Amino acid sequence: MDLQSGYPYSLIRNGLPYNYPWLERDIRTHVAVIGGGISGALTAHALTNAGIPCVVADARTIGLGSTAASSSLLQYEIDTPLSVLRDKVGTYHANRAYELSVAAIHELEQICKALHFPHFERKHSLYLASYLKDIKKLSEELEARRELGLKMEWWDAAKVKAKMGFDAPAAIYSHTAAQTDAYMLTHALHQHNIKHGAQVFDRTAVVDIDFRPRSVVLKTSLGYQVTARYLVIATGYEVLQYIKTPLLKLNSTYAIASEPNHAEEQWYQDCLIWETKSPYLYMRTTSDHRIMVGGRDEPFYNPGRRDKLIHQKAKALEKDLRRKFPELRFHTEFKWTGTFGATEDGLPFIGPFAPMPHTFFALGFGGNGITFSQMAANIITDLIQGKKNPDATIFSFNRKIHF
Repeated sequence: MDLQSGYPYSLIRNGLPYNYPWLERDIRTHVAVIGGGISGALTAHALTNAGIPCVVADARTIGLGSTAASSSLLQYEIDTPLSVLRDKVGTYHANRAYELSVAAIHELEQICKALHFPHFERKHSLYLASYLKDIKKLSEELEARRELGLKMEWWDAAKVKAKMGFDAPAAIYSHTAAQTDAYMLTHALHQHNIKHGAQVFDRTAVVDIDFRPRSVVLKTSLGYQVTARYLVIATGYEVLQYIKTPLLKLNSTYAIASEPNHAEEQWYQDCLIWETKSPYLYMRTTSDHRIMVGGRDEPFYNPGRRDKLIHQKAKALEKDLRRKFPELRFHTEFKWTGTFGATEDGLPFIGPFAPMPHTFFALGFGGNGITFSQMAANIITDLIQGKKNPDATIFSFNRKIHF
């Protein structure tokens, strides 16, 4: 599947920092990971740190799928508000999903520190009520989060105006958020993993999977085999080639990045900005003083239709920014689009899928994909080691969703 198009900011800025070989021999390992983007890289990192041999295979050049198009926001908030998620999956599972999202941000920070990876920044996050009618549900969301002890502030319209300079009915200002560079973090993880025994192959397409009583055999397009005790599928939105059951709706999202603007701050504390309407608009700054704006999602039908809308959507996103910050210097330099999936409850799918033995899925669907990927890495590593992970049921394929 063609997952992104245009000129993703991180890809243009960083190019192809490392080369990886393609697989040219038969190989054996304990765990094979299909997918070398951020989900596969984090899973391989957890496996490697646990002393479990693994091989990563990606059909593309590493990082050139959805990972390259990621806006790399790290938030504990998922696409479904906590107050709504409780009705969908139950209070305990909803609360725990949010707690795990908070923990994932902390864990990702520690991983970046251990890797000496420079592209991780702690941020605050502003969640705006898009309309007057959203104040009530935003207030309910505030109370639900306070029950979890999350550090936040309630901003009324006057405070939003005073702090941000634009009008909005209300907002939640969260103190726990961050941003990174998913594309470069993926490469940093792979480089670390390789140094500690993992093997990473790109341009290595898996064309057939043979499930045997105690192993899985992957056949590549060049005719070589990877034999493993366990398989992890971390192909993101391309998973539909393995699972025919409807799991998600595919959407196309759009993003732009400005030329550098060397102001000390673009807005209040350069916080992450997003809102209650669906699809939501989001904004963030970058370490080299650019502004990134994303949103304007459309249902995904085919790459051609998606790509034709890039210029139109870029102009609309720039107008969205100017409505909030008319005085801000902003000239679009990069614009791109990517395909992503959304589940009915906003949660990822992590763990085993009954029709495929010895196999685990790490599918961080939704707007919080990187933190979901970190959760998946923890859960799957536990399961492969034979440990019980009580959180696995929250994200299982068998979970109950109430509509």
